[in-house]
Amino acid sequence: QVQLVESGGGLVQAGDSLRLSCAASGRTLTAYTTGWFRQAPGKEREFVAAIKRSGGNSWYAESVRGRFTISRDFAKNTVYLQMNSLKPEDTAVYSCAVTSRVDDNIFSPDDYRYWGQGTQVTVSS
Repeated sequence: QVQLVESGGGLVQAGDSLRLSCAASGRTLTAYTTGWFRQAPGKEREFVAAIKRSGGNSWYAESVRGRFTISRDFAKNTVYLQMNSLKPEDTAVYSCAVTSRVDDNIFSPDDYRYWGQGTQVTVSS
């Protein structure tokens, strides 16, 4: 089993940047594909980005492509989400999750087994 803890959320203004961290314990993240999801009030949880267990491949939602970057630090067993040019519509609770799937069906929350508790990101206009 793996435990995930997110950090780095906060209140920022439109155009600012934040870096979210997803620190894992219990197992190495190299055993999993790691994803970031977000959920705004009244909306369903949606895919944001994911990175393969090897760190070689990554995917992004169209709404964040070019603004967000997912990366991992193998030594720290941590995955990051660098968020630039933030917009008010990026406001949500951001959660990281891991899946042991080896295929590319990694865009649904149902594809993931372990989740962190989430961190709030609020972007004011």
